[in-house]
Amino acid sequence: MMNLLSIFVKKLFNPVELLPFLAVLFIYLIPGTLFSQDQDIRLTLHLRGVYESKVSLLALSPAGLFKPIAEAGGLKNDTTTSFTISIEKLPGEFVLRFDYKETIESAPYPSEKMIFIHDQNLELWVNPKYCNNRDSSFFQANERENSAYAKFSDENSKQKEKLGVLQNFLMNYDDTGSPFYQQGIIEYEKRREAYNRWLKNRIETDKPLFIVNLYYFHHVPQIPWEGSETERVQNLIKHYFDGMDFNSYYLIKTSQINKWMDGYVNLYGQLSTTVALRDSLFPLAGITAIEKARKGDPRVYGWMVDYFYRGYETNGIDAGIKILEPYINDVHCLTSKRQEIARRLKGMETLVPGSQAPEIVLKGPTGELFELYKFKPKAKYILVLFWSADCSHCVELTDQLYPFLTRPGNLEKTEVVAISLDETETEIEAWGRKIKEMKGWKHLCVKEGIRSKEAADYFVLATPVMVLLDAGSKKIIAIPNTLNELKKAIE
Repeated sequence: MMNLLSIFVKKLFNPVELLPFLAVLFIYLIPGTLFSQDQDIRLTLHLRGVYESKVSLLALSPAGLFKPIAEAGGLKNDTTTSFTISIEKLPGEFVLRFDYKETIESAPYPSEKMIFIHDQNLELWVNPKYCNNRDSSFFQANERENSAYAKFSDENSKQKEKLGVLQNFLMNYDDTGSPFYQQGIIEYEKRREAYNRWLKNRIETDKPLFIVNLYYFHHVPQIPWEGSETERVQNLIKHYFDGMDFNSYYLIKTSQINKWMDGYVNLYGQLSTTVALRDSLFPLAGITAIEKARKGDPRVYGWMVDYFYRGYETNGIDAGIKILEPYINDVHCLTSKRQEIARRLKGMETLVPGSQAPEIVLKGPTGELFELYKFKPKAKYILVLFWSADCSHCVELTDQLYPFLTRPGNLEKTEVVAISLDETETEIEAWGRKIKEMKGWKHLCVKEGIRSKEAADYFVLATPVMVLLDAGSKKIIAIPNTLNELKKAIE
């Protein structure tokens, strides 16, 4: 701690560096956040029931995807292998993938088993063909996480079964004013409250386990069945976070957190009947959720800011980006996107319609030099497009842009300067193939990609980004997010 304090004193005179340092220092001050688990965990597998199998262990990445971290190939029947899981990946959800052969002649066939790993070495006897059958695949007798989750899942299905029947009845019954329907509401509410009590008790019972963090997502909020569809959605939004414990850091290590938050945002989407309404409601969604998370663990608070930043950036919701400013200035907010958000906010202030576009000096695919301010096209506009052939959103946009901009009338009106931010050999090869489909555009590529000076000058943090310029003055006319917005700007 003395080393940290000495560094802190040195940084007191450098305010730009101070805030990120304070965020790191704050982790040291959160009780129980450091060294909560002090050793790697070993997973031992006993393979049986097949001729041969390759086994891969996949871990949940920060992006919410499962990626391989270890594998063992050519394992024969009745053999044993082990994987070591490092503490930085624990606790968490993992997937065991088997590519097995039943006989020496058969082709490999895949199967997968989800497992939870926390603070206990695991031993698993597994038949890949029946890896999710408890009679054929099982852990050691004293295993905690997976056994508790299996028990919870069984009980949860039984508890929710009748609640689901009543919910379907209330959603589809045609005479909502009848005494029969009113009795259904009373019965549903009684069972909903009973279910949530049961869930709360299960959470308390399994509190020391990682898997308890998955229980929170099952809480059932109140629904005003007698109200309109809009009133029901509004009520679900109001009570969406009931039953959630944002003090639990392990929430953000589950695979469910992203899906659960997508469900919350989609409720606002149901109310967003126009683009203007979307641009006002989605920032409200962010403020509401972030303020809830702000009262919990600083890392969950930071994750929530990251989640909305990604959504706002992907969908071009500038009003949403603006609501994040007070949070990146809060030392308690352990966001991983502080610098990106700050850059984006600065770009929104400086890169605006009427301002002069930054210079672009790059070499084209054949080595010719391109300089934006020496570029004098006959067209009225220049569309600067930052994109990547490896980005699905970019390819979708270019597939819309190209036929529109090459139409007679538009072809003479707008010159496109498409700047690729592809970096890897695979991405650049994909770019080379894609630009053959878009003849007539001026194609450029920057080696440093998203870290390049050009991307920094135009505050590009994610692709695609369009900037429409006046071809003569090189002043910015518009920064459209969609083809429709571009149409309005040039027509």
